[in-house]
Amino acid sequence: MESPYLPTEIISYILSFLHITDRKEASLVCKSWYDACQDHQFQKNVTFKFPVSTSSLDFICALARRPRCGLVISHLDGSSLSRRVLLEVGLHLGPRLDRLALPGSSITEPSLLGLLPHLTGLRKLDLQGLDSLFMSGAFLSREEHRRQVQNALRNLEELDLSDLRYLSDLSFNRLTSCTPRLCSLSLAGCHIAFEFDPYRGCPVGFGSSALVSLRNLLSLLQKQASTLHSLDLSRTSITPESLRSIAQVPGLRLEDLSLRGCKELTDYSMEILCKHQNGLKRLDLSACTELTSRTVLAVATELKELRSLSLSQDWKITDKGLAELMTLPCLRRLDLSECLHVSGADLVKGLSSPQPNAQLETLSLRNCAYIRDAIMFSLTQLLSRNLRELDLTSCICLTDLSVHAIATYLPALVVLRLGWCKEISDWGLLGMVEPTKDCDPRDKEPPILPFQEKPRLVTEEDLGAFRDQEGASLLALRGLQELDLSACSRLTDTSITQVLRFPDLQCLSLSMLPEISDDSLVSVAYHCRSLTSLALSHCPQISDQGMARALPLLHRLQHLFLACCDTVTNETLSIIALHCDRLRTLDVSMCKDITVHQVDLLQFQLPFLEKVQCRFANGGDFTVVL
Repeated sequence: MESPYLPTEIISYILSFLHITDRKEASLVCKSWYDACQDHQFQKNVTFKFPVSTSSLDFICALARRPRCGLVISHLDGSSLSRRVLLEVGLHLGPRLDRLALPGSSITEPSLLGLLPHLTGLRKLDLQGLDSLFMSGAFLSREEHRRQVQNALRNLEELDLSDLRYLSDLSFNRLTSCTPRLCSLSLAGCHIAFEFDPYRGCPVGFGSSALVSLRNLLSLLQKQASTLHSLDLSRTSITPESLRSIAQVPGLRLEDLSLRGCKELTDYSMEILCKHQNGLKRLDLSACTELTSRTVLAVATELKELRSLSLSQDWKITDKGLAELMTLPCLRRLDLSECLHVSGADLVKGLSSPQPNAQLETLSLRNCAYIRDAIMFSLTQLLSRNLRELDLTSCICLTDLSVHAIATYLPALVVLRLGWCKEISDWGLLGMVEPTKDCDPRDKEPPILPFQEKPRLVTEEDLGAFRDQEGASLLALRGLQELDLSACSRLTDTSITQVLRFPDLQCLSLSMLPEISDDSLVSVAYHCRSLTSLALSHCPQISDQGMARALPLLHRLQHLFLACCDTVTNETLSIIALHCDRLRTLDVSMCKDITVHQVDLLQFQLPFLEKVQCRFANGGDFTVVL
């Protein structure tokens, strides 16, 4: 009996419920399903990534049928093949190309200038790290070239000039004069002259062919103040004085500012920034190591529209000011990772206040060693409505009680990272309380201290109680997509096989769990079919037999980490070649029974394999990057 004909619109609606990788597979079934997968709802913001090769020429021609798309083309150089690839892009895509990035390339100016005039619809241009374009200092030096590029880039909104060592004042001025409507500019990692020469009254390096000066940057900000809303000056040598000058540019209303790794900034400069740019919605101050809680108070006082704040690695920040920060009603993302003096008490205080407070969706407390179970118990209740991502990596004082609280009060979590929380055990994942022995005061022997006795293992009787109980185990987090349990060394097969049953889980790390075996691997593969990344490094009981049973079930797997799995051999590579045709990354470092020959064979068998880490595998020391 033939299946009934369905209109393309109906098939598209049905396919919309599929994961994107499954939808790609479905598009190969028949022409009607392929046509349904070309529906406009599936083609928004699509970006294609590929290296320069002869096969990429036909692929570019095939893209001509698409209305709009983006390209990430790597390994371009001055060769005739690279020039031809760019020529085909301009010929077949031209005004329909929305975004263009050229990572890992050494493209020449004539090649790029031959392409840009055709890209009249370009919205984002990424020239990150393309030193070959700017090394001579003559980029866009000819007036006719500037006119052609200006006609093409007049609607460009995002320009990424990160990590350009040879970006000069002249080149910067020529390029930005062709982009009059910039909304976003990135100069992260560029050499910019922020220091002033008191004798000449201008920035050091002004007029130099080797450095962009503060004066030119301020001039650009003044010209494009009405449109420019995002600025990235991360990893530059920006000074407090320079930041104050930027903050006070007339008409400039930034919404997104990144100053990651700008180590000279002070609290006073941040107070001026917050006062004059009080419309900021996203602020990244990670690794600005001189900042203290004064900055936190300034942010809480002035930035009432702030949605995302990163204070990662700001070691001088304490709990002071965090209570006030929690009163920002728009705050959705907070990163306090590696803020070593934060205990979380003021977070609880601020969230408990009667006035409107932050509705956090993402919270990172990674490496905050002062976080305790009592704080987590309070935080989970206060954040239960909105929290989707929680990072507690290396919060070494947390125990099973925190896992119970997370499972009970945060059922909407999508990302949970508990790596290196070594006190977490099977009992925590199972949502059970570990029985304790009561000490008789009449005993002559002193009681056994906790560190002198191994924790009691879960028995079959305990598992029966687990299956019958109504309390929350980690199973309550049904929508989990990423889970990190690395180095939680007290976990065993008992909890992994019973609890890790998440159909939407995509990333899982079980590295450094010495007690788990093939039983855990097979159970995970059976119950977590959506996995794209699986880390099992330093799991000595994982073997070829387990891989043979698990890998046929993991059709979406793209990243697999097996470093230091001593019982994994060449047989596993053969299994990978048969079942993991989407694999992009593989780590078999220090696997003593993996041979170089088998790795070479694997790279020819898997079309999407990009990187294989093989350090000290079978006595060798190498990395294969394809």
